Amino acid sequence: MQSPISQRWSWLIPFMSWLPGVGRTEIKADALAAIIGALVVLPQAVAFATIAGMPPEYGLYAGMVPAIIAALFGSSRHLVSGPTTAASVVLFSALSVMALPGSPDYVTLALTLTFMVGLMELALGLARMGTLVNFISHSVVVGFTAGAALLIAAKQLKHFFGIEMDSGGHLHDILIQFGHHVLEINPATTLVAVSTLLIGIAFKRWLPKIPYMIAAMLGGSLIAVGLDAWLGNEATGIATVGALPAGFPPLSAPNLTFDHIKELALTALAVTLFALTEAVSIGRSLAARGGYRIDGNQEFIGQGLSNIAGSFFSAYVATGSFNRSGVNYAAGARTPLAAIFAGVLLIGIVPLVAPYASYLPTAAMAGLLFLVAWGLVDFKEIGHILKASKRETSVLAVTFFSALFLELEFAIFAGVLLSLVLYLDRTSKPRIVNLAPDPRLPNRAFSCEPDVAQCPQLHIMRIDGSLFFGSVAHVESAFDRLRATHPEQKHLAILAEGINFVDLQGGETLAREAKRRQAEGGGLYLINVKTGLWEALERCGCIDATGGRNVFQAKNAAIRAIYQKLDKSVCATCPQPIFIECGAGRHKQPTSP
Repeated sequence: MQSPISQRWSWLIPFMSWLPGVGRTEIKADALAAIIGALVVLPQAVAFATIAGMPPEYGLYAGMVPAIIAALFGSSRHLVSGPTTAASVVLFSALSVMALPGSPDYVTLALTLTFMVGLMELALGLARMGTLVNFISHSVVVGFTAGAALLIAAKQLKHFFGIEMDSGGHLHDILIQFGHHVLEINPATTLVAVSTLLIGIAFKRWLPKIPYMIAAMLGGSLIAVGLDAWLGNEATGIATVGALPAGFPPLSAPNLTFDHIKELALTALAVTLFALTEAVSIGRSLAARGGYRIDGNQEFIGQGLSNIAGSFFSAYVATGSFNRSGVNYAAGARTPLAAIFAGVLLIGIVPLVAPYASYLPTAAMAGLLFLVAWGLVDFKEIGHILKASKRETSVLAVTFFSALFLELEFAIFAGVLLSLVLYLDRTSKPRIVNLAPDPRLPNRAFSCEPDVAQCPQLHIMRIDGSLFFGSVAHVESAFDRLRATHPEQKHLAILAEGINFVDLQGGETLAREAKRRQAEGGGLYLINVKTGLWEALERCGCIDATGGRNVFQAKNAAIRAIYQKLDKSVCATCPQPIFIECGAGRHKQPTSP
């Protein structure tokens, strides 16, 4: 068992929870996934840097050190950090109004922003704010994953079909652009992409022991080389990734002047919230697939340390990458070593293989990402949500369509917001059940069957839910309806075993009802009150108002005590006594002279 001190500082060595269990099998699987991940990130990183307004090599730098640090200090087995499309767009939109994109001043601002984002992420993690991840429901994750997967595929259409078109914007923008250029489809490029896709499917289905991604990439590349050799590149028009900038990530430093901090503060906060939401959403999605859980606090810490370290190694804002994480999971990664290996491998191979990336067709990369996107859509879980719950279906739909037609980060916020609204709507209407003793049940247990006779003086109900400011209106309406429909039932007993929480407003609601019934000659009684509820009522002073003697911990004791307060003249003429005490009391009634 860890000591309190070691538990307090365990966030510094989270890798010790999985590193000792790594064996030969895990290393082999992680190494293969790392090779694929390193190859996939080469062209993507350059594209992301261009989107962010940064020099191309900075995209590669963002996929090196940040990926290693995030894997070491995070909690996800499959999450890979690095440059992303959304983060790059946010960075460009924020900084392009402050400096010329690509200029030294722009790069300095980007590195400073990255450091500030890292500090904020680390502070949130150390403040144990990782519980924010609990507000991202499973339906939000499924919808976000499916929507992002379709966007990944849509953005690859230009490379899949060899079309010169703008692949930015939302899904409908991309599809409209594709429709305008559909007659420009390049047959040779399409053949390479389709061949890559089919090779990947074939290896995944019939030769699962061979990494299908590597097989698909090599197969597509060989087909492209063959077509170029047969027809010539001028005739085929097959585009390649092109020679990438080579070199190790140079040391850098953020410029933390007061003016820069003031200028970037709000932007850093917005980027922080977005980056954490994106990383944790992806981490939760992959954790659900992998059958494990992530620690939101530790993930915040890992992301924070990765960006702090990245700002000193020429990396701009990094967060969880959907493309790289999806590839990492699909490639069979077992532990965070896959992301670490990929980062180290990227550092090592960029100077060596960057010039040779010109042989890798962009169409093959597009075909490979089509496979990844298909694998990220959880059709089984989507079907389960559609059948199981209309509320969760609405959350899934809002998140999914927001991801497709609005901003990707807005999709998460929209899904989370709708989940909270639906949750508050549900909790604001606690279930109220009318009960009565059923003579057909052992010991006349309470029943909610409509044919069970009610006592003409005492009404019994059970409240299943918390009494707080959002639910008191619903409970008060139930009290008013009961008083209007059964004014003769001046006594009200509430089974409180389903009430877990009461706030000041909820306690005052019970107190007002108790005073009102006392004024009418009746009373309010609480049965099976939990310790927490009792303490909350005492703190708000509501026990005094309801009457401490009117609170009971057992049903039998409550009924005996309440029966003594009923009008015995009404009991004497009751056509159907329902309590055991009714029969005993009737025998004791004095006979009329």
